[in-house]
Amino acid sequence: MENLNKALIKVQSELKAPKGQYNSFGKYAYRSAEDILESVKPLLAKNGLSMTISDFIHDVCGIPFVESHVIVSDGVDNISVSAQAGIDPNRKGMDIAQCFGASSSYARKYALNGMFLIDDTKDPDSTNTHGNNNSVSSSARSTATSSNTASDTFQQAVDYIKSAKDKSAKETAYKQVLSKYGESFSDKQKLALSKFLG
Repeated sequence: MENLNKALIKVQSELKAPKGQYNSFGKYAYRSAEDILESVKPLLAKNGLSMTISDFIHDVCGIPFVESHVIVSDGVDNISVSAQAGIDPNRKGMDIAQCFGASSSYARKYALNGMFLIDDTKDPDSTNTHGNNNSVSSSARSTATSSNTASDTFQQAVDYIKSAKDKSAKETAYKQVLSKYGESFSDKQKLALSKFLG
């Protein structure tokens, strides 16, 4: 395991995963799972490592989700990381295969982030405000129990949802907000946020 750890540390320290995608609506660059894979493959080969990615579909209380497993191996030992993403089979503008595929890509990206220590907080999924300059820092998230920070976070959540271009985008933004900050919001605040979905 020691050899695998040393090799993985080298990959993690050398990996530069550029943000090769661009969202013209939100005017921000972001990285996809494919961007990470393109950057990491040469480093894995250089350090004698192989990697596999597998998806598993689960259901909890009637809610389907995909769980992606990233496994890095040196041929003897292996290390694995997993991440999950919900699946909305009723998502507008997508057939069932596209819904599953989108969730798979999302889960794979975050499993890769975990394996290779890619800082998720620098990606638009966690910080983009679609043109608003009020971003939430990691220190703000860690102190979200204070009334001022919770209030700021709630207002940023409102702005984020309102800035989405259509109902489907608003629903996605709402789910992202609840996933990241739901614990810091009261039931009344969550209800208020849901009113911006219409």
